[in-house]
Amino acid sequence: MNVIHISTYESSGGAAIAAKRLMNAQNKAAHKAALLVLKKQTDSADVCAVNDSRLHKLQAFFCFAWERLIIFMHNGFSRKLLFRVSIANAGTDISRHPLIREADLIHLHWINQGFLSIRGIKKLTKLGKPIVWTMHDMWLCTGICHHAWECNNFRNECGFCPFLLSKKKDLSYKIFQKKKCFFGSNIHIVAVSTWLKSRAKESSLTAGMNISVIPNVIDLELFSPSNKVAVRRKYSFDCQKKIILMGAAKLNDPVKGFDMLCAALHCLKKKQENCMLLLFGTIKNDADSMLADLPFNHLHLGLISDTSVIAELYAAADVVVVPSHYETFGQTIIEAMACGCPVVAFNNSGAKDIIDHKTNGYLAEYKDPEDFANGIYWVLNEADYDTLSRNAIAKAAQNFGEAIVAEKYLNLYESLLKA
Repeated sequence: MNVIHISTYESSGGAAIAAKRLMNAQNKAAHKAALLVLKKQTDSADVCAVNDSRLHKLQAFFCFAWERLIIFMHNGFSRKLLFRVSIANAGTDISRHPLIREADLIHLHWINQGFLSIRGIKKLTKLGKPIVWTMHDMWLCTGICHHAWECNNFRNECGFCPFLLSKKKDLSYKIFQKKKCFFGSNIHIVAVSTWLKSRAKESSLTAGMNISVIPNVIDLELFSPSNKVAVRRKYSFDCQKKIILMGAAKLNDPVKGFDMLCAALHCLKKKQENCMLLLFGTIKNDADSMLADLPFNHLHLGLISDTSVIAELYAAADVVVVPSHYETFGQTIIEAMACGCPVVAFNNSGAKDIIDHKTNGYLAEYKDPEDFANGIYWVLNEADYDTLSRNAIAKAAQNFGEAIVAEKYLNLYESLLKA
C-alpha cells in the first residue's frame, strides 16, 4: 500500500510534527509512506517539497499573502487575529504531482496558510482515491477558525464570526458554504481525540460523516525515562527544587492558557515554596512583562527544536503543566508521560483521552486556577509519585506507541480501499 501524507509544514507546529511521526511509524512498520509538504525543512528522504523552484516559492508566497490580505480586510485591518483563521482561497494544485498519482490513498493533515485551496482539495476528491483527513484542530468543521472557543455558530452555517467584523453573512459564512463542495463519499475524517470528534459532530458540515478517533503517535525510544538527578546535574538545575515545566511552540498564544497557569501558581505559592518554573517555547513581543508576575523563580529556555533535549527536560521535571483552554490532543502530555513525568491539565478537551484522573496525572476543573494549583500540589506532595510515574509510562506505551497507532491507521486504510 502506497500512502502519501500532505502537510503544509514538515516540522513547524504540532500538526506537522504529528504527521511526520505517523509517516515514520508507518515506514518502520514496513508500510510505504511519504510526506508531501509546501516547504521542506530537513534532509529527510521520505519528505518531498511540492516544488523547490524559485517561481513556485514566489507563487506560494503570493498565495499566503493573498489569503492574509483578504482576512486583514475583513477584520477591520487588525493584525491581532490575523492568524486565528484560514480561508483557503488560494493554493497549489497538487492533483497531478507524481506522488499523488502513484498513491493508493491520500492522507491530509494541516494544509492551511497558502498550501491547499478549497478548489485544490476538490480536485483531489475527483481523483477517485480514498482520502483520510486527520483533524488537528477545528478548521475542517468550521467556516474559517482553527479553534471556535465559546462560539457555536459553526453548528449551523457560521456568520457573525468573533474573529471578523461581525455580520450574518460574513467571510466565515461564505467559506462555510464553499467547504460543502469537498465533503464527498471518498473523504473519511479522523479526529485525534474524542473531544474533537464531538465538536465535529456538532457541525452541519461534518455531522453526517463517518469520523474515527485515532490518537497521535509518539516515538517511545526517544521519549523515555531518564535519571532525574543526572539530567538535572547535566543542565545545572537545582536538585532541591520541585520543577514545574511548561512547553509550547508559542507560550503566549492565548489558547495555551499561560494566564491560567500564572493564577494557579499564585494559589500554589500559599502552601508551597520550594518550586521553580521551567519554560520552553517562544514568547512573541515582550517576554519580560509576561513573566514579571510569576510568584516563583523561573527559567525561560526559548524555542528548543532538539527533541532529545525536550525529552530530558520532561525527565528533569517533577510535574508538567498544560493549562490550555483547548488541546485538540495534547502532544506535550503524552511526551511527558512517556518520560515518566505526571501531567496536570484541564478536563475540558483532548487531555481527557490521555490523563486518567489521579491515576497517571490530574485533571483540574476548567478555568479553576485553584483546582489547577491543587493538582500540582497533589502530584508534588500527596500522590504516590513512583506509582503515578509508572502509570504514566504505561499509558503512553499502551496507547500511543508507533506500532499501535500505525496498525490502527492501516486497518482504516484497508477498510477504505476495500469499500
